[in-house]
Amino acid sequence: MTTDKNFAGRNGFNWFTGVVEDRMDPQYLGRVKVRCIGIHTDNKTDLPTADLPWSQCVMPVTGASISGLGHSPSFLVEGSWVFGYFRDGDSMQEPVVCGSIPGRPFELANTDKGFYDPNGVYPKYKDEVDTNRLAVNLKEDAEETNPHLSLTLRRSTRITGVATADFNPVTAADGSSIAASDGDTFDQPEIPYATLYPYNRVFESESGHIMEYDDTPDNERIHQRHKTGTSYEIHPDGTQTEIIKGDHYTLLSGKRQAEIIGNCDISIDGRHKVFINKSGTENNNYDIQIGPNANINIQVDKGNINMVTVDGNINVNSGGDYNVKVGGNFTMAVDGSEVKNVSGTTTHNTTGSTTIRGSTIDLNP
Repeated sequence: MTTDKNFAGRNGFNWFTGVVEDRMDPQYLGRVKVRCIGIHTDNKTDLPTADLPWSQCVMPVTGASISGLGHSPSFLVEGSWVFGYFRDGDSMQEPVVCGSIPGRPFELANTDKGFYDPNGVYPKYKDEVDTNRLAVNLKEDAEETNPHLSLTLRRSTRITGVATADFNPVTAADGSSIAASDGDTFDQPEIPYATLYPYNRVFESESGHIMEYDDTPDNERIHQRHKTGTSYEIHPDGTQTEIIKGDHYTLLSGKRQAEIIGNCDISIDGRHKVFINKSGTENNNYDIQIGPNANINIQVDKGNINMVTVDGNINVNSGGDYNVKVGGNFTMAVDGSEVKNVSGTTTHNTTGSTTIRGSTIDLNP
């Protein structure tokens, strides 16, 4: 039996450590060009980055690496330190990257030499570990060392003092008092970040998108953030804070149901419109039910309250008294007939004159 040894694992195993210098794979396979220590020179005139072979990247078993399934492409950048092996053995023209190697860079990129990011972008920090600052959270004398910029911005832009609706006390037409419903303010909750290494798993993209899954004991939380600041965070007690720096659209094809056990305050600085039953479905009502011992208070500080039915009636049923107090004139225009049925007495008190006109006026006919 003839044994073929001309494949990786049987023809000698040649591994390498090197630096990524190019990731713009023309075949979109997530390949990178790596300058390997001890194999390639750092002289970019003798060996330009363009002449380095493309390295295939090994993906984790959580990704299928076929038909677009899983994570793609690989997330290596120019300047990343990597290790791997040559699957073509001593020919060393078919490198395979197995993983990246974090460190503590003691210098920034030298774009004139090999083994550096030719774009001069990475590493961003000198003499600082490559682990994300949000995961490290170094402290010295109770002060954070090199806090992440996103964390600094979150703390400095925390929103406080948002006003809620305020209803003033008034006197009703019958002389009774309508109690005030005083407004107050609310604040965005404190930023709950209090990470201890090594419990916070952080992902950060090049532009600054961030995901945190923090398992710090007694301070477990989840945080996801867009570079603009739009984000959501789930606090250790289950509280969720959402911040949207732009517009917010929710397009729902099915139904939506919500239960709020506590209070609900909405403060709107622009307009607010509600369009119900846009399809004209019959008996598709807009119902508001207020439980016992609570009121509906509507106050317009300056403006009008307009109620119009284009085609339909306005029905008001009062289980108790019906009181109307008018600060100006009271005008009622009726195109049809007016019918008033009073089971008790009727009293009109007018300080001025009273005029009654009609083609026929019948008193107790």
